[in-house]
Amino acid sequence: MNVTGFPFIVLATIFALLVLALCLSGARRFNLRRALGTVDASICTAGNSWQMGVCRYQDNDLEWFRLASLSTRPKHSFRRSSLELIGRRKPTESELVNVPPDAVIVELRYEGQEVLLSMRFDAYTGLSSWLEAGPVIGVGTWR
Repeated sequence: MNVTGFPFIVLATIFALLVLALCLSGARRFNLRRALGTVDASICTAGNSWQMGVCRYQDNDLEWFRLASLSTRPKHSFRRSSLELIGRRKPTESELVNVPPDAVIVELRYEGQEVLLSMRFDAYTGLSSWLEAGPVIGVGTWR
């Protein structure tokens, strides 16, 4: 093998792996968004920074997937019966840098911890309806 050909092969391999990772990430996002009950939503938990992702409604769980990931497992999973909708608000000036300007900030409480989701208003109405339509746990008990 030629000495000058080796760096080219290494660079071509790295480039091919990068293209493959981008294709897999795009296919993952396509499959996530194709399923029913998914919405684009950024998340901020326990005072951390905002992360872009996708929320998916399940029967008993709200799952949040990181946008820039190849994992098929959700990064966060919230039990429906433990989620409490506190309210919604407009993003603050400092949050506008990290969230779209037409988004609303949804304030949730999950097992005593504050969870913030940034999503479009129509996605918020879907989330609030999903939470309100939660299953009955026992006779005379809602949620």
